[in-house]
Amino acid sequence: MKTPQFFQLHHEDSDQIRTELLKGLQSSQAYTSPKYLYDALGSKLFEAICELPEYYPTRTEAAIFLEHAASIASHIPQGAALIDLGAGNCQKAASLFEHVKPFRYVAVDISVDFLRGTLDTLQRQYPDLDMAGVGMDFSESLNLPAAAMGDIPEVRALAPRVFFYPGSSIGNFTPDEALAFLQRIHAACSAHGSDAKQGGLLIGVDLVKGTAELEAAYDDALGVTAAFNRNMLLHINRLIDSDFHLDDWSHVALYDEQLARIEMHLQAKRDVVLRWVGGGRVFAKNERIHTENSYKWTAQGFSDLLQNAGFAKPVVWTDAKEKFAVMWAAA
Repeated sequence: MKTPQFFQLHHEDSDQIRTELLKGLQSSQAYTSPKYLYDALGSKLFEAICELPEYYPTRTEAAIFLEHAASIASHIPQGAALIDLGAGNCQKAASLFEHVKPFRYVAVDISVDFLRGTLDTLQRQYPDLDMAGVGMDFSESLNLPAAAMGDIPEVRALAPRVFFYPGSSIGNFTPDEALAFLQRIHAACSAHGSDAKQGGLLIGVDLVKGTAELEAAYDDALGVTAAFNRNMLLHINRLIDSDFHLDDWSHVALYDEQLARIEMHLQAKRDVVLRWVGGGRVFAKNERIHTENSYKWTAQGFSDLLQNAGFAKPVVWTDAKEKFAVMWAAA
């Protein structure tokens, strides 16, 4: 049985984190990055969100992969390096192995420690598949170590790179940010001499739909999404030694039709005096902290975005109600 390789490129900088958080909290319209939603508890809460009846993206995407597995596999080159961005528990990618038959699987997430147990288990299930875990912030850079793509330079250069970005996480980027990110993926398809003409991107995209359905998906009846959003405050307390109190804040999710995005906010229930070491600010009653955006796309609109980023016209698969799309875009 082969052994996974691990590469930790991202190293947490507490001073940089503090600077970033304080910049957002002191802004006239306070905001935070959605990455701070995902501490250990936040990640568990998001797993619970994916099981909620209101939260359609996860199960709808899974149904598309199940129904169209053979068709999807027919477009993806066999023997590719499958690069899983935001791999998490790696199960979405693993469901493709039988159909896509990659020569190497590269799981990318912010922390290698998070990936170790998963990849060790996955390696036992697929003992002959080369695997690597890369700890990096791929939203900032896609400069993967050459060694993560395989030990033999000649094989590494011949293998097409297939990037996998499921789960509609692309929605966290503004349209301009999404274009820049897709351009980086396109450029990365040919890094280290890989055959970009055969490579490409397999991506999940949440589609525009009715306001009521979208808002329910981000503000469920059980309050799990509210707990997920409010838990960020406890995470921030640990990071900057602030004194957020959960009872002071409520969860707000709303759909902006003009911008085609869900917005998540935390809203002050009363006047709140927030303090942290070296400073603080006052939040008036009903003032908000903007915690996340999730942009929704039409299939045509996202197809155009992919082509503007340099990809070929994508192949698109959707569910019967066209709630969600999976797209293959060749480089």
